[in-house]
Amino acid sequence: MKLDTRLTPVTACLIVLAVLFPFIPDLHLSLFSERVVAVVENAQAAWLLFGAVFTLCYARSAGLAERPRTFWLWAVVWWLVLFGRSVSWGREYFPEGPKLLFRVISVVLIGTLVLWLVFSKALRQEVMARLRSETLPLWTAALVVCSFLISDAVEHHRLLAPLFLHNPLYQDLIEELYEIPFMVGLFIIVCTMLAREKRAVHSETGSAQRHA
Repeated sequence: MKLDTRLTPVTACLIVLAVLFPFIPDLHLSLFSERVVAVVENAQAAWLLFGAVFTLCYARSAGLAERPRTFWLWAVVWWLVLFGRSVSWGREYFPEGPKLLFRVISVVLIGTLVLWLVFSKALRQEVMARLRSETLPLWTAALVVCSFLISDAVEHHRLLAPLFLHNPLYQDLIEELYEIPFMVGLFIIVCTMLAREKRAVHSETGSAQRHA
């Protein structure tokens, strides 16, 4: 896999925000009885659904061969798994619902993700081809990984959590804030891949028409 070491303005802004997040508790802002956290969580859920719909629209667009289409449909399932995890598989909105139903939803989504890769030769071939040839935006990928690890550290009180959580009262907010650059960074990577693939498809189509 190739690496693109250019730092885009959007990624740079997200990195700056990530650096500033730990200092939000020092401002002693009111959390309005956790309503701020709820707003952030709902916005994240909407963003993940948007990522799924956006990717699905591209996967269903004309001009895609079977292998790329299979890959992007698999990516849609990834978005849905992230969405499901962000809302605790539905518990956030239906806390009184049956626990078995939420467990079934999680098993179905994660199982689809894994089994599709196991049983689809076309998907495995496409994943391996992309691992060899795709260009990964280095700074954005680093932001995604680091923000995910920080969010996880804050949520589970891991060793490095005190570096980013200065006030335990703000734990939920800091955790959710660090998920923002993670989710936005993922979308940037997807958009970068889609834009590159669209240019390649259009180039191949134009070349075929010229030789027809």
